Amino acid sequence: MSPEVESAYDPSGRLLAEDAPGDNAPPLSVSELSARLKRTVEDRFGQVKLRGEISGLKRAASGHVYLALKDENAVIDGVMWKGGAGRLAFAPADGIEVIATGKLTTYPGRSKYQIVIERMELAGEGALMQLLEKRKQKLAAEGLFAAERKVPLPFLPKVIGVVTSPTGAVIRDILHRLADRCPTHVLVWPVLVQGDGAAGQIAAAVRGFDAMAADGPVPRPDLVIVARGGGSIEDLWAFNEEAVVRAVADCSIPIISAVGHETDTTLCDFAADVRAPTPTAAAEMAVPVRADLMALLTEQGLRAQRAVRRGAAQARERLDMQMRLMPAPDTLLETQRQRADDLGERLGRGLLHRVTGARARLAERAGALRPALLGQRIARDRQRLDALRLRPDLLVRRLSDATTALDRLWRLAASLDPKRPPRPGFAFVTAGGRIITSAADARAAGTITLGFGDGDVDAVTGPLAPPAPPSHNPPRPARKTGVPPSSQHDLFTS
Repeated sequence: MSPEVESAYDPSGRLLAEDAPGDNAPPLSVSELSARLKRTVEDRFGQVKLRGEISGLKRAASGHVYLALKDENAVIDGVMWKGGAGRLAFAPADGIEVIATGKLTTYPGRSKYQIVIERMELAGEGALMQLLEKRKQKLAAEGLFAAERKVPLPFLPKVIGVVTSPTGAVIRDILHRLADRCPTHVLVWPVLVQGDGAAGQIAAAVRGFDAMAADGPVPRPDLVIVARGGGSIEDLWAFNEEAVVRAVADCSIPIISAVGHETDTTLCDFAADVRAPTPTAAAEMAVPVRADLMALLTEQGLRAQRAVRRGAAQARERLDMQMRLMPAPDTLLETQRQRADDLGERLGRGLLHRVTGARARLAERAGALRPALLGQRIARDRQRLDALRLRPDLLVRRLSDATTALDRLWRLAASLDPKRPPRPGFAFVTAGGRIITSAADARAAGTITLGFGDGDVDAVTGPLAPPAPPSHNPPRPARKTGVPPSSQHDLFTS
């Protein structure tokens, strides 16, 4: 046997597993070992708190969040189920340092250990500011903070909507300042301003004001104020959430952001049309001072009156100056008055001259109107009328000639009438109301009608029957009886 074959059967390298003397440990399956490791890890590290930087963040369609926590030397996988992820006070992102609280467990499918995160918080204010800066850069890149998106505030809004907590001092300060400056109708949309669910309520309030109809039962605000008192960055974090920033940027109503004190800054301030350092300052920006408006109106009225009086005085001065430069009215009318007097005198003389001339012409024409001349003219006209008068004999002669010509035309028409009674020896041939003018038409018709002067006869067209042969027996003379031949009955008829 060769050395290679002998080594295959050496006790230290046998093929089949056999219980060795003194070995009482049974072999474990992979699943059993994984289960023991899982129990050991969960019992030993039932609740841990880890500090690390988020890496490889993924959100599954089911709502679960998968990530890894790392530091400069190590990395550990982590998972946060849907319920815990929905309760997060911030939106996790890669590169954010957090403190995760949960329990360690293993994942047998990949032989890896991981932490099931139950709660996750930002690791100090530095991490919070880092998250805030990343979100600010992202939203600014989308243009939500652009100056061209800002709209001017109305000068005197009729209705002001306020999004804030109804129990805080902020709403009382706003109402008190508005009442002092210019009483205005105020609509308050109560929301939480910090804690879980605050961001969603604030975003819903802003969108609710924007969705109001102008002619609805509740008046639509002309201006919206989003307000909250001062606090730490954690207290003001709801106004840094992306949902609130997008709702403020998308609102078509002008918005004043009055979140925190003058030194506090949130992303809502960048998205709003105007930022107020305090809620009280927001109320001052929203409306003018009513007393100042009344004083301004009074001053404007006085200025208008002074302007009117000054204009009238200047116009009167200009009129007086013009009147001094103009001549007196009598001087302007002297020539016209003299001309009117001259024309009046000429008018009387002209009328007298016209009447005298008319009388002379009338006398001249009256001599020609003598009765003898009129009688001669009437006689001439009567002779002309007699020459034009019509004589009855001429009319009778023309009427007789016309009657004779009409009789000739009527006889000619009667001779040409196709339906007049034919002369002896002639007949009208018709078939179905149509006049037959040829033998071919008569044969084609089959049945024709012959019209004579004393009536119509129907006839059938066709070939002629051959003539009957002559009889060899001469007809026997009729027996002379007392009965006339025409009354003889035919023996072949029944």
